[in-house]
Amino acid sequence: MNYQSNKDNSGILLLDKPKGISSNCTLQHVKKIFYARKAGYTGSLDPFATGILPILFGSATKFSEYLTNSIKKYHVIAKLGVITTTGDLSGAILQNRLVHVTESQISSILNSFIGKIEQVPPMFSAIKYSGVPLYKYARLGIFLPLKKREVIIYKLNFIQYIDSFLEFTVSCSKGTYIRSLAQDIGKRLKCGAHVVFLRRIQVGPYCSSQLVKLPDLYFVENKNVNQIYRFYSRSMLRTFLLPVSSIFLKYPSVKLFHEDVKNFQKKMNISLLKMYKTGLVRVITGINSIFLGIGIINEFSILIPKCILMN
Repeated sequence: MNYQSNKDNSGILLLDKPKGISSNCTLQHVKKIFYARKAGYTGSLDPFATGILPILFGSATKFSEYLTNSIKKYHVIAKLGVITTTGDLSGAILQNRLVHVTESQISSILNSFIGKIEQVPPMFSAIKYSGVPLYKYARLGIFLPLKKREVIIYKLNFIQYIDSFLEFTVSCSKGTYIRSLAQDIGKRLKCGAHVVFLRRIQVGPYCSSQLVKLPDLYFVENKNVNQIYRFYSRSMLRTFLLPVSSIFLKYPSVKLFHEDVKNFQKKMNISLLKMYKTGLVRVITGINSIFLGIGIINEFSILIPKCILMN
């Protein structure tokens, strides 16, 4: 893996979020380990879910929207015939139904969800209404009328169906709730469903093979008695971070030299000598390929700074 450190711990930690803890609690724990003043994550995972939780440190937080808006991929197992209050295994059972479906019916229903769809987000979610997360209303027994939201399902691959358990993977846009998707699939199959397993296996350019687990970030002294958990040194912890530029490796690069480097860092537009395709580009220095940030090239081959990495 091509890891890179930065003097202010700027970078991205691809953490494998543990089961049974919220995304925010995970973030707070990691911030303490890294002695981080500034950090945030992109894309909440439910407490029962695991998988990729990108945590951005320092200047990397300025680029969070590009991961938030990226395509996500999930590995899902849904239990057909059981409807719960939350749409997952953490909720109370509302209804049990008989299940009479075939694999061909399942495949047909799954294919019908590919493309732009509308879904109602679950009440047990972090979406805010009047500044208060929906799950707090739900815990009080207050269920608000929620508006449908448009999301995109890019791929939905059926894996197997055994003993009322439906396993599949789904690639989707930001804002997609897998619990709502599973519930809607259950409705189409006329038996109901809830999620019993959820793991995020891809976020934008990142996949699960790059993940770091929480125990990787510390070591244990006196393993037999009086165990003491010690965090690694800051220099060691930096080796776990990916550079911000890794978000944009698939984008074309533009090299800048001398005064243009300074002008870009001052957020000044730059007229390029050669023609480029319009769109988002990765901006680097021409001499040693240091990542400067990202910009947009317009139809006149002018580079417009979009987001600058300040070291």
